[in-house]
Amino acid sequence: MGTSTATADRPGTGIGTRALKALDALAGAGQLDPIIEPLQRLVQGAPLGRLRGVLHGCPIGHPLHPVLVQVPVGAWLSSAVLDQVSGCERAARLLVAAGVVTAAPAALTGWVDWAEQHEQQMRTGIVHAASMAAAVALYGASWAARARGRAPLGRGLGFAGLAVLGGGAALGGHLAYRQGAGANKTEPVPHLVEPGWHALGPAEDFPIGKGVRRTVGEVSVLVVREADGVFRVLADRCSHASGPLSQGEVADGCVTCPWHGSVFRLADGWNVGGPATAPQPCFTTRTDADGTLQVCLPDAG
Repeated sequence: MGTSTATADRPGTGIGTRALKALDALAGAGQLDPIIEPLQRLVQGAPLGRLRGVLHGCPIGHPLHPVLVQVPVGAWLSSAVLDQVSGCERAARLLVAAGVVTAAPAALTGWVDWAEQHEQQMRTGIVHAASMAAAVALYGASWAARARGRAPLGRGLGFAGLAVLGGGAALGGHLAYRQGAGANKTEPVPHLVEPGWHALGPAEDFPIGKGVRRTVGEVSVLVVREADGVFRVLADRCSHASGPLSQGEVADGCVTCPWHGSVFRLADGWNVGGPATAPQPCFTTRTDADGTLQVCLPDAG
């Protein structure tokens, strides 16, 4: 039997694979950096105060941006359906307007998250943002056309906006699920650490008030010995973007990630300052009769 050489029969050569490789290539598009760098400084320098943590999604424990985008996307999808129903012109126009208005807070949360990502993620993110901005512009034009009584043009612009919106959403999904933007980087820790107690070395070897990196199996941990002799042990890699907490500043019972400034409480790993939206896994500690520091995850002893 002969072997087919059709492109469709060869792994990794289909349309879907080529599209995926094109999306992957955005991460290495260094030509976008001259645009990215000033925008990042602008967003990071905005005087948002405590609102920045809210925009990151710290109060809800995960990024706020995916929550808010449901409103404009839902409104625009609904308007496309109503555009096919006779007598629903006014309702469709209102939904287009609602989408345009609610896109603003969704975009703000996205920009705040984007400015605290790795450069590869920011490159993909800037193209995603440009796509969504184009979609908003098309829907804004659709709203204006409908308001002037030019319904056919408004519908056409709306469908064009929907097509661009779909492309932008695909980029957002690629950024979140392929590149891991916004995901909790410490979620695998409980699955990688074996149950039971693990020795980290003689307790006297750890300096007071300074972060030290050790490993528990495959997982690196941050060890801090406090002045009263209490040991605090957290997963070392930051839940936001895997920054090494053992290289961060330890002060006032907290550690600050050296990469993006997330702050975690040493006593329980709680994220008291963003952009991290998830806490650090916190280990239980004890010192055995030989003076060796041991740790285990809660409920795993």
